[in-house]
Amino acid sequence: MSSALAFLSLRRRRSPLAGAFFAPADVSDLSLIQILASLAGDLVASYSNPPAQFQRRNSQSLVRKVNILLSLFEFLRDSFSSSSSPSPPPLSRSAILCFRELYIFVYRAKLLLEYCSQSSRLWLLLRNPQISGNFHDLNQEMATLLDVLPLDTLHLTADVREQIELLQRQTRRSRIYVHPQDEELRRKIFSFLDEFERGEVPDPEELRLAFVDQLGIRDAMSCRTEIEFLEEQIYTHEEDANLSLLGGVVALTRYCRFSLFGFQEIVVERGSNRAKKLRKGLACHGSVDSSFAIPKDFCCPISLDLMRDPVTVSTGQTYDRSFITQWIDEGHCTCPNSGQMLTHNRLVPNRALRGLISLWCTAHGIPYHAPESAEASAESIAAACASKAAVEANQATAKILVRWLSTGSEVERTISARELRLLAKTGRENRAFIAEIGAIPLLSQLLCSSNPVAQENAVTAILNLSIYDGNKSRVLDEEGCLRLIVYVLRQGRTMEARENAAATLFSLSVVHEYKTRIMDEPDAVETLANMLTDGSPRGRKDAVMALFNLSTHPQSWVGMMDMGAVSALVGAVGDEGVAEEAAGALALLMKQPIVAEAVGSEEAAIHGLLRLMRRGTAKGKENAVAALHEMCRRGGFALTQKVARMPALGGLIQTILFTGTKRARRKAASLGRMCQTAAMAFGSGWAVDRTSARTSSLRRGSSFRSGAVSVAAVPMAISVPVL
Repeated sequence: MSSALAFLSLRRRRSPLAGAFFAPADVSDLSLIQILASLAGDLVASYSNPPAQFQRRNSQSLVRKVNILLSLFEFLRDSFSSSSSPSPPPLSRSAILCFRELYIFVYRAKLLLEYCSQSSRLWLLLRNPQISGNFHDLNQEMATLLDVLPLDTLHLTADVREQIELLQRQTRRSRIYVHPQDEELRRKIFSFLDEFERGEVPDPEELRLAFVDQLGIRDAMSCRTEIEFLEEQIYTHEEDANLSLLGGVVALTRYCRFSLFGFQEIVVERGSNRAKKLRKGLACHGSVDSSFAIPKDFCCPISLDLMRDPVTVSTGQTYDRSFITQWIDEGHCTCPNSGQMLTHNRLVPNRALRGLISLWCTAHGIPYHAPESAEASAESIAAACASKAAVEANQATAKILVRWLSTGSEVERTISARELRLLAKTGRENRAFIAEIGAIPLLSQLLCSSNPVAQENAVTAILNLSIYDGNKSRVLDEEGCLRLIVYVLRQGRTMEARENAAATLFSLSVVHEYKTRIMDEPDAVETLANMLTDGSPRGRKDAVMALFNLSTHPQSWVGMMDMGAVSALVGAVGDEGVAEEAAGALALLMKQPIVAEAVGSEEAAIHGLLRLMRRGTAKGKENAVAALHEMCRRGGFALTQKVARMPALGGLIQTILFTGTKRARRKAASLGRMCQTAAMAFGSGWAVDRTSARTSSLRRGSSFRSGAVSVAAVPMAISVPVL
């Protein structure tokens, strides 16, 4: 299947008959008939024996009807292309219009059959009435087309005409058909959810009858496939989708996997499941393969790159969130594309476009990485899916997993860790309950496992559990758990395990009183510094955020220099991916004169901060000017003179005075005064024209004389990855 058809197919999986369809235009009569015959023949050959367990009768009926149409198309094709008999007269205008509509009909029929063959069994069962309605709609459409098809002008043989007229009568009499046994099974699934809703666990024999005997889900792998498909539908949900119902069925199926099939050995992958791979992966910081022509509507008008997080502004234009946010933060009040004034600065997520971009990337084999804000979106979707039935089913599953995590074999414990990791991905209730029933001590035992998959899933499960604030104390109070997390950070058997260990420390360090405990843990800060220096891009991001959190505690300022964190942060200022957070951490640490002097002695640190002032985001520029301000304020007069001699510093300060955030302007003004005073001592004409900036800033209520504003007093958004 070509990329374009793959994209269309993926798009139709959500609603197979929705949207606009077009017939071939500007083709000859023979070409139109040949295209119709080819399309109908392909449908009949592909779906003569429909594999779908559900909608089998409707599918077979539709294929038989298209097969009759195929006999009409083949007769006309042979008539037009035959050289031994006189050519038939050209098709009338009404006939051409009918055949074009028949093309759309056959194409829609193929999409519906493809939808049924590619969907999971539970999804087909849950949407049984709607899909039966789709088949009936196609029957009605065929009846209408056959009514207006001018058979008299087609010069058909008697047997072909008889078949078409018989088909015409059949389609007129057709009624919507919903299989009674399928509906009974659908109601049975609902009854299982009702039992969980009442706090009861369904009878295992009834579950086995429904899932194994009637649905045909006979092993753990089939359950996992069903779960992944339903989760994908939740993420790309249709407008009429019942998210709480889908969430309940996912939880029920997950429970059945372990209650009915135990811990059948299946391939336990490192990393994420198929649905996650479809939704995440494209780190759009880099460029997309140039062999693909990216649709113009998928590109941000500012960056001209594929959008990661499309948002719509008040003028109706769509941009990538990071670029339009930077544009607004720099003081612009107009739409970059249209030039219209922005009536407000609210950014509305364009989820429809993001879904299309994700499908396009999937069709072209390009991994698509959802933005960090999508984690919040995932949480909101999980909240929409929450129901008492889903919570109760997940808790019943968690009890089984924790029991096997305690007494199972190595394979069973590995699978249990992986499933607990997935359960803890979303939902406060899941995270709280899993910790309450004793999962954290058992997961911590796997942190020193020689099995890379077990270790990786265990540390990631602890990370996901730690996102719930009530669990942070459970992790730190568990004897040896913090030490083992540091061990994984230092000697983890996979890069992802080490990255997730860094992310766990980042999550735990959000709580102020836990920062000293992490600082006091042997090798914790040193290993974070090493990760920041030599780790993967994601590992460096987690490490710098953890170090930033630790640096907000005054007792850490000198100790972090002795442990090598300051040197690592200085080096990180030159890395665009982590420079913003590194500068923020340095601004805090340099409140200690000894740290300020040490950082100021590094030429790379000063040049890196200047580069961030020139090219960084609004927050990055703010952190950079704050760091230079603390360096000059705490590092002594000689260091201030050194900074003042830096080329272009005056111009950068002046730019920030005009376009920076409120705090950035305040720091820039104070830094400018210090540099101006230092420059006078060596007779330089260093100066910053602050006249306009002062007037503008004072109008906003800024005070340039309050240069000693604490970095820690400025709130910073914390986003802990869920994996």
